[in-house]
Amino acid sequence: MSEEVFELSPQNSAVSGFKEESPEHSPSERWLKTSKIAPFIQLDIQSEFIEQSNPDSIGYGYSPQTPEADEKQQALQQSHAITNTEKTYTVTRRKEKLSRILLPLSAASYYSGVSPEMEIVESCQTTDKLNAYLKARKDDVSAGVPGKFLHAVMASDGVDVGTVASIITYSFFLHLTSESDQFCTVPIININRANLGSHVELKWLLDSCHIDQSSLIFADEIDLSYYDLFGSLKIVLLKGSKIASKQEKLKHAVVENFHCRKGDKIYPWVKTVITAEECSCCTAIADKFVNYSPEILASKSFSKLLLAGILLDTANLRDPGCTSKDKYTASLLINGAGRYGCSGLYQLLKYKMHDLSNLQVADILWKDFKKWNGQESGDSRSVQIGMSCIGISIAQLVSRAGNIGEEIRRFQLYEKLRALIVVSGYFTDEKNFKREVLICTESTKLFESLLFFFDFNASRLPLKPLHFPGLKNEMKAYEIDKVTSRKIVEHLIQEFVGIPKA
Repeated sequence: MSEEVFELSPQNSAVSGFKEESPEHSPSERWLKTSKIAPFIQLDIQSEFIEQSNPDSIGYGYSPQTPEADEKQQALQQSHAITNTEKTYTVTRRKEKLSRILLPLSAASYYSGVSPEMEIVESCQTTDKLNAYLKARKDDVSAGVPGKFLHAVMASDGVDVGTVASIITYSFFLHLTSESDQFCTVPIININRANLGSHVELKWLLDSCHIDQSSLIFADEIDLSYYDLFGSLKIVLLKGSKIASKQEKLKHAVVENFHCRKGDKIYPWVKTVITAEECSCCTAIADKFVNYSPEILASKSFSKLLLAGILLDTANLRDPGCTSKDKYTASLLINGAGRYGCSGLYQLLKYKMHDLSNLQVADILWKDFKKWNGQESGDSRSVQIGMSCIGISIAQLVSRAGNIGEEIRRFQLYEKLRALIVVSGYFTDEKNFKREVLICTESTKLFESLLFFFDFNASRLPLKPLHFPGLKNEMKAYEIDKVTSRKIVEHLIQEFVGIPKA
């Protein structure tokens, strides 16, 4: 494939008024200040074939062809070994300041400063094909998937970056490699669409990778039990051997386990089982694309999606479980890291994970949320308890709402919870770690029952009352009077609702 080298120079650039650099400003600042164009430009840069019959078509590295070379080139063209790739680069003003993020030192930061005003974003055919695939599958689901099996690709639990990236890319791989037209392969994100806003890092990644979020299918947008009723549901389960507890009735529809751990108990009827040899599921999926169509990974957006999953799954390749294959694949996808490299992308994602500045109370509660169904002792009604883990103090949470009681009550009604326990973990100004809980119930009776249970287990969870204005009778805040893991709170909730220990 021939390749053109595109350069922005004072002679060939669309930017007029390009001047010599001055030491007072970074190149990106000087570029924007001296240009006389709108805040963003679109540049279509397309690699083309050099036609031998046209003497004016001269590219980089061009040399006269011999008759033998002509025959070789014709043979390659006839075998479709050469494909024409098209990329679009959009130059825009950066919407956010990066100066607050601890980015690693790089050539980009040396020449352009920590937070450059100019950002170049690449769009290519792979991204367009992925979005076209997602839209087509969304349309199929809207039509009821007539005459086909619904091949649902989903995770057993969790909606972290690595899980969502795996769901999207593996479903795309299955679609590309499918030899049957009887399957409608659909990625399903196992949360409600309204909850996506609480996952700031995930939303930012999808935006930066140009993934059409309107074409994604979320758990509340499809009734899987309908397809299961008519025997047309086939589930591919990622990153686990068991389906989520809320979808337990669909377990007999599981036909494949991808990237489950060695030793996990697999459903006996599942024939296709791929165990994990790598730390990250995204590594295994990237390896499949390498063997099938490696040029797909040349897309910056597609490689960024997989690379982000690998970096967060492996703690920036420093996790003890990180394998040499994870590291090799990360280097293979380095194009997706952008101007600050793998460490810079990892720091950006971590910053977004803890960025609560633009989130409402409900979004903060949804960010790390679980719930359990059970039977409270001495009560004929079932009890559904939720637990939200937050990285700020209860005082900060209360200050975010005009009426915290009403905000939490609406959250409980939406999730159909009889009780909600908010577990807070944060560092004070003196760098001391503190753990607090906010207990919210639908009735005084349930509150007293829950508090009595915690008092009975005071050795594991010693509570010291905290007082905040605006809290109702069935809503109390407490400081946990010793360093405690949130897993202890989780285990106590499970015991309260009658779930036996694993």
